[in-house]
Amino acid sequence: MQNGDDSVEKQEERALNGQMLRKLLVIAVLMFGFGYALIPIYKQICELTGINILTPKDIDLKEVKNSQIDTTREVTIEFDANTQGPWRFRPTVSSIKVHPGEMAQVVYEVVNKQSYKMDAQAIPSYAPQQATAYFKKLDCFCFKQQTLEANEARQMPVTFFIDPALPKDVKTITLSYTFFEVGLKQGDVKAGL
Repeated sequence: MQNGDDSVEKQEERALNGQMLRKLLVIAVLMFGFGYALIPIYKQICELTGINILTPKDIDLKEVKNSQIDTTREVTIEFDANTQGPWRFRPTVSSIKVHPGEMAQVVYEVVNKQSYKMDAQAIPSYAPQQATAYFKKLDCFCFKQQTLEANEARQMPVTFFIDPALPKDVKTITLSYTFFEVGLKQGDVKAGL
């Protein structure tokens, strides 16, 4: 009798498992459908309430201009490099023209000509000096010390813009960097090392 009872119990258990599987599949399909339907529902709710309005597709992003760029004038930026130590250090371009407010990037190249690792730092200076407050660097190798391996060559960018509040009589700005070794002892400088 127990064999018969066991098989009936197993059949009932299989039937219950089958029902549970079907219910779970229906729930999974309904959840997927609900998630898929949320996208257009979300857009409709946003349009009705005026919250989080999405950008219309008929706007051509090429026509959108940065209103902070002063396209009525150009400023020439000249680049200079000086070294205190065994380096080759120079900008990849000698000058560029930018509109105030326009983002620009220039690359400086440095080569450690020694057969050992050296730490160095670049210090910027500006001419005319009044332009210093209007020259805004967003990213610069001068923000931290540089470690160069023996005979290593590296390109280091400077990303900047000129504040549109720059006085109109300033037409040219010179950005000059002095690149020098960090950690030299006073005796090393006198000995020429």
